[in-house]
Amino acid sequence: MSLEVAVQMDHVSTVNIAGDTSFALSLEAQRRGHRLYHYTPDRLSLRDGKVFARIEAMQVRDVKGDHFTLGEAVRTDLAEMDVILLRQDPPFDMNYITTTHILERIHPKTLVVNDPAWVRNSPEKIFVTEFADLMPETLITKDPQEVAAFRKEFGDIIVKPLYGNGGAGIFHLQEADRNLASLLEMFGQLFREPYIVQRYLKDVRKGDKRIILIDGEPVGAINRVPAEFESRSNMHVGGRAEKTDLTAREREICARIGSSLKQRGFILVGIDVIGDYMTEINVTSPTGIREVKRFGGADIAALFWDAVEAKRG
Repeated sequence: MSLEVAVQMDHVSTVNIAGDTSFALSLEAQRRGHRLYHYTPDRLSLRDGKVFARIEAMQVRDVKGDHFTLGEAVRTDLAEMDVILLRQDPPFDMNYITTTHILERIHPKTLVVNDPAWVRNSPEKIFVTEFADLMPETLITKDPQEVAAFRKEFGDIIVKPLYGNGGAGIFHLQEADRNLASLLEMFGQLFREPYIVQRYLKDVRKGDKRIILIDGEPVGAINRVPAEFESRSNMHVGGRAEKTDLTAREREICARIGSSLKQRGFILVGIDVIGDYMTEINVTSPTGIREVKRFGGADIAALFWDAVEAKRG
């Protein structure tokens, strides 16, 4: 089976190939003989009910500093593609949401991964609240009195933007910290949306585990340990990746959410687990598959394309 595959992503020249999942998926697609095309979200157009983009034939190589070649941009009806990978990074803003509305016009005849309508309707920090008993205590609000009451109840808290990504804007406020009012004032100026407040989980010092699921089934995990003076475990802010296995609790979490992921057409998902609690369900452009393979785990890119080919077959 040879597929026409377009990847909607941040420009391929900007990716760090050592840890980029979109790049790993592209490498495996190319290895299987699928024809790859590349375009950025700003090239997406909707005219008279048809979806177009100026796409470039793409070749990829696992060579730092020389990892891609692009052909000439050609205006193309995306309905001619077999598969589109929706892979640009958040922020999950109106621009991102608009791309899902446009791509929804051609899905599922052209298979968009992940399903654009469900990506739009499943914001990562809101979708997870459907499984409240699997989460730490969580508040979504803009009301300072609600935040103050939550902090009084739990002491140490995490405050973060509802639609943030990559660890940006995450604050750990200890019980005696006097900066809460100032922080909420700043958030009020920066964000129109509510914020998310969670009970601080001390187990984060042991790591924030990223678990990858393919078609609702767990296939690998990596533990991300925060640096000494960081509360965030994201690797681009100094987190350290380490090999890990799934605990019984983590398998329980995956079993609980698996059917919901499949019903929404989420082929590739990454969940974040601290201790015994799930904190996010990442469905936009989840990462981590290269790290899993690097530590001797599954070849998740191969498992991903097995699932996609089965759906296209």
